Amino acid sequence: MSPIFATQLERLPALLGAHIVLTVIALALGLAISLPAAFLGLRQRALQGPLLAVASIIQTIPSLAILALMVAAFGLFGQPAALIALTAYSVLPILRNTITGIEGVDPAAVEAARGIGMTRNQILWRVQLPLAAPIILAGIRTATVWVVGIATLATPVGADSLGSYIFGGLQTRNTTAVLFGVVSAAALAIALDSLIHLGEVAARKRSRPLALITAVGLALILAMGVWPKGGDERVMAAAPTAAAQAEGVEAAPRRTVMVGAKTFTESYILARLIRARLSEAGYPAQLKEGLGSAVVFDALRQGEIDVYVDYSGTIWANAMKRTETLPPQEVLDQMSEWLEREHEMKSLGALGFENAYGLALREDAAAELGVDTISELVPHTPKLSLGSDFEFFDRPEWTKLRDTYGLAFDAQRAFDPTLMYPAVKEGDVDVITAFTTDGRIAAFNLRVLPDDKHAFPPYDAVLLLSPEASKDPDLIAALAPLIGAIDSDAMRTANKLVDVDRKDTQFAAQYLLDRIAAGDDAQPAADDTAESAADGE
Repeated sequence: MSPIFATQLERLPALLGAHIVLTVIALALGLAISLPAAFLGLRQRALQGPLLAVASIIQTIPSLAILALMVAAFGLFGQPAALIALTAYSVLPILRNTITGIEGVDPAAVEAARGIGMTRNQILWRVQLPLAAPIILAGIRTATVWVVGIATLATPVGADSLGSYIFGGLQTRNTTAVLFGVVSAAALAIALDSLIHLGEVAARKRSRPLALITAVGLALILAMGVWPKGGDERVMAAAPTAAAQAEGVEAAPRRTVMVGAKTFTESYILARLIRARLSEAGYPAQLKEGLGSAVVFDALRQGEIDVYVDYSGTIWANAMKRTETLPPQEVLDQMSEWLEREHEMKSLGALGFENAYGLALREDAAAELGVDTISELVPHTPKLSLGSDFEFFDRPEWTKLRDTYGLAFDAQRAFDPTLMYPAVKEGDVDVITAFTTDGRIAAFNLRVLPDDKHAFPPYDAVLLLSPEASKDPDLIAALAPLIGAIDSDAMRTANKLVDVDRKDTQFAAQYLLDRIAAGDDAQPAADDTAESAADGE
């Protein structure tokens, strides 16, 4: 078994369990809303149309938009945000099929029930619902398949699910991880759909054995969701501290530290680097990955995560709403003071490298156009297309860049960050907003054009702590050795190990750990190790 496959297999119980829990709770909430709403619509005919209309309108809203609304409008993260969105999506098929099924019950059966003196509620529960059960279960089947699929999109708001495989695998070009997520989600959907269909047959045939098989099967799947998990690659147990080892005593247990990561390779690598440092200091650490820039910052502010790496320019332009460009150290100083004053958060310091935005194009295209700076590119932009990550065109940095240079590209296309580089390499777009520490710049023979008018702010990588984590001196001491310890070449090499050489992010994080531990003198050996490992894969 390959190490990559083994790593993904270790993650499966925890992620599948989280996905099952999300699905089951959302469906339970959907039933709790849909059935009473259907009963109300059947008794108050004037409400039936509006109820179905509202449910239908919710169904037309893209699932990611509902998840984004939970974060932007209500400040919800993780499982609560995902559950609200999934519950909303489960309502329509259950509501519609319940109304249709009960209305389709033979009127003669209802009249016969009235004739023997049954009340309206008795007719509903003893006659209409049993007869309508196959149709209602068909609606639940539809809702179940929808919820299982949509739950994979919960990762960007911080909810664990099988989507963690898909989003993480896409960012790090890990096909094995993507396939694990896709196949597992499909298998879960098929299993649940088959069991509920068996329940339909049981209801139609009034078969208790089939109903029992259905109940046992669903109970087993639910048990998979709630059974204690182990082996999640995102969770690293605490290592014994040096003091505890020396004294031969067991160290006092520390709280689990949540480490956040954004939606690109570098953030995944640095999250694992932080987790390893915390584990060495005796802190159990867990990863929350695939979070958008606004989501991860708000999650830190609210204490949903404890630590993550951001960039000074991102905080400056997006959180602080500053538009002027100042020297890097001044930006760092003002950012640190603002974080502490406004949010009681702490910037522990810069890691030692800058990962700035830059416009990049193929070397041959740059030579043909004769451009070496962004200013020289401006006259050519009406004939060129620009590709960027899905956040950039909505960020103030793009507005500042566009207005400073008067950029007027023929077309703008948003990509997943991982797909931008192949897109410009293959000519699908002419220019991209590259990240300057990305290893694919050299691998794909791209030219990064200098920002000669300084439209972009500096983007020093900084280590941010939540209000609670900021008060923990041991945690701060554990992470302090990372400050100033990673230069641009080291980070670029680590990114290349994942994006070009197809190593996993833990391998790249270990490369950085080894380099930090050994110092710059060990650089050639570290690079040789990485290259030989890549060649041997």
